[in-house]
Amino acid sequence: MTRPFDLILFGATGFTGRLVAEVLQTRLGAQKPQSRLGAREPSAGAPPLRWALAGRSLDKLKAVRQGIGAGDDLPLLVVDAADTKAVADLVGQTRLVITTVGPYQRYGEPLVAACAEAGTDYVDLCGEPAWMARMVQQWQATAEASGARIVFSCGFDSIPFDLGVVVLQHHAQARFGTALREVHSLVKVMKGAVSGGTVASALATFEDIAKRPDQALVMADPFALTPGFKGPAQLDPGDVASFDALAGLWTAPFVMATINTKNVHRTNALRGHPWGRDFVYVERFATGKGAKGQGLAHLLAAQARLQNGLLGFAPSRKLLQRVVLPSPGQGPGPAQREAGRYELLIVGSHPAGHQLRLRVKGKRDPGYGATSRLITESALCLLQDVNQQHTPGGVWTAGAAMGLALQRRLAEFADLHFTVDDAKAAA
Repeated sequence: MTRPFDLILFGATGFTGRLVAEVLQTRLGAQKPQSRLGAREPSAGAPPLRWALAGRSLDKLKAVRQGIGAGDDLPLLVVDAADTKAVADLVGQTRLVITTVGPYQRYGEPLVAACAEAGTDYVDLCGEPAWMARMVQQWQATAEASGARIVFSCGFDSIPFDLGVVVLQHHAQARFGTALREVHSLVKVMKGAVSGGTVASALATFEDIAKRPDQALVMADPFALTPGFKGPAQLDPGDVASFDALAGLWTAPFVMATINTKNVHRTNALRGHPWGRDFVYVERFATGKGAKGQGLAHLLAAQARLQNGLLGFAPSRKLLQRVVLPSPGQGPGPAQREAGRYELLIVGSHPAGHQLRLRVKGKRDPGYGATSRLITESALCLLQDVNQQHTPGGVWTAGAAMGLALQRRLAEFADLHFTVDDAKAAA
């Protein structure tokens, strides 16, 4: 039976949801029958994608529709994330759902379950690995049977990192005939505000660990998203300053490494371990060279230890949430979002002596301006570029599900570029 929609944005009235709605309106609001990406998208004359906005409040949905400049003919669907029947009815109407409704560990499972059962594709912005690990265990088989492609972490966490390793390894295999067995991702620039939704997810994760201490083991396990497989010990030095000899830079802990590392290892596993079953991945924040870089690394490492200590203590979590940290629904204005940017250096090596470097550069605030574009292109890539033969039903990462097809989209539509640094590449 034909479904009335190709894509529904669920959570359109939240801060990030509104930004995604803006991008969707830009990308789909003036669709032409002929696709811009030619042969990789629907053939000439294919009808425009049918899409809709969904959320809890009709009045707020109308305000979003008006605010993004969409016409009154853009459908609005009123659905509460806690209403499992309404959620099931929603996913039965569409080929794919984009959801920005988090924290996902509180509100996400009914939608994942409904999509897995209905054969509806799903993309989100989740950076909550313990919850993701449970979803893999509970819904992988159901999604495989129905054909639903469930893709987590389609924002700044974890696309630049996950896809960056895919692109680096693609170039390494083309150049050297072998994959790189050790890869380090170093964040050199990250200019942008912390997301209120990201803060809410972090707080929810600490609350979950307080209730279920076993979840701390999941958070610490780099292979938590590869059930049945445990790779070698990784080389991350933890919450201390460390000199990265491969990159020649001092480094400090990077807050998103906990989720990104797990997604990178899941991508390798889902692809059949083309980078080796002994693949090692490290992700850190680069502070620079020499004494200045070393001093900053020690300072940031101390701050990370203090932050983790405060978030691990219930009274201080409540105080931080009430007084210091942004709330869900809050975020930077347009000028701040446009002024943001980010840059990664991804360096890989092989025991035979091969080395390769990749520069990843993105425009706009990573948590908002960039993320809203990353998730939009992930959804469109899954719908238009990746068929069921290439990516069948199951719980996927963006790197494994879409790979280089997504890289091409992001370069064209999201100002995210992956470039091999030939000046530093070893032959």
